[in-house]
Amino acid sequence: MTDTSTDGHAPDPAQLAKAETLVEALPYMQRFADATFVIKYGGHAMGDAKAAREFAEDVVLLKAVGINPVVVHGGGPQIGAMLEKLGVESEFVDGLRVTDGETARIAEMVLSGAINKELVSWIGQAGGRAIGISGKDGGFVRAEKVKRTVRDPESLIEKAVDLGFVGEPAVVDRTVLDTISDAGMIPVVAPVGVDGAGQTYNINADTMAGAVASAMDAARLFLLTDVPGVLDKQGALLTDLSPDTIGQLQAEGTVSGGMIPKLETCVKAVESGVEAAVVLDGRIPHAMLLEIFTRRGAGTMIRTL
Repeated sequence: MTDTSTDGHAPDPAQLAKAETLVEALPYMQRFADATFVIKYGGHAMGDAKAAREFAEDVVLLKAVGINPVVVHGGGPQIGAMLEKLGVESEFVDGLRVTDGETARIAEMVLSGAINKELVSWIGQAGGRAIGISGKDGGFVRAEKVKRTVRDPESLIEKAVDLGFVGEPAVVDRTVLDTISDAGMIPVVAPVGVDGAGQTYNINADTMAGAVASAMDAARLFLLTDVPGVLDKQGALLTDLSPDTIGQLQAEGTVSGGMIPKLETCVKAVESGVEAAVVLDGRIPHAMLLEIFTRRGAGTMIRTL
C-alpha cells in the first residue's frame, strides 16, 4: 500500500474535511468576487456575545475573500428594553413601533450609538475594519414618513394611523457605502434616515436592508432572524421560492405574522434587481457561510425563476 503522508501516518480526517470544505467553497468565492452582500442582522440575534462574535468573523471572512459586505442592523428588543427602563410605554401597529419625539430620540441613541458601535467593535476584534454610520451620514438615505391604515373591526372602514417619526427609504445614495467598501472597510448601517426638512425618522431594519440592497445592485440580501426560514404546513423548510409561490403561500395561510413583511422585503428586492434574497436563522453558527459556500445551503432563498 502506498504511503501518501510525509511521516508514515494517515492524514487526519478532520483536516481532510476542512480541506474538502475549502475546495467546495472555491467556485462560490470565484463567482461572488467583487459582489456586494447586504446583511440584515436582527435584534434578537445580537443578544448573545458568542453569536455576535461568530457573525463578525463571518463578515470579516467575506471581505477577506473579495466580497463586499454591508451590514444593516436592527435593535427592536434593545430599544424596547431602554424604553421600559426609562418608563416610556410602546404601542405597535402592524409590527411598527409608534414613535413620538421622545421615543425617536431614544431609538436613535440605541441604534446609532450603543448597537452600531458594538458591532463595529466586534468586527474589529475579528480582524476587520468597519465604519458605523446611519442613513443621516452623508445624507445617503432620504426618508419619508410611513403611511399606514387600519380597518375598524366593526365598521370595516379603513382609517389612517399616525405612526409618528417612523419612516421608510425614499432615496438611497450608494456613494457613501461605495467609498467605505472601496477603502477596504465594512459599512455598518443603523436604520435611521432624514427627510428633506432635516427631520429624523426611525426605519424598520428589514426595509432599510432591502432598499440598500436594491440601490447597491447586491448579489445577495440576507435577513438573519430567529427562525430557520420559511416553513411549509408540516414544518419542513422551503429552500427555494419565487415571488409567485410566496403569494400562493400567503393566500393559503402557510406564511403569516412577522414573516409576511420579511418576504415582502425580499420580493421587492429581487424585483428591483437583487439576484437573490435569503431568510436565515441567525442563531445557527456560521449559517451565512453555509448558505453561501456550500451546495446544501441553510435557509430559504427567494429569487425570480
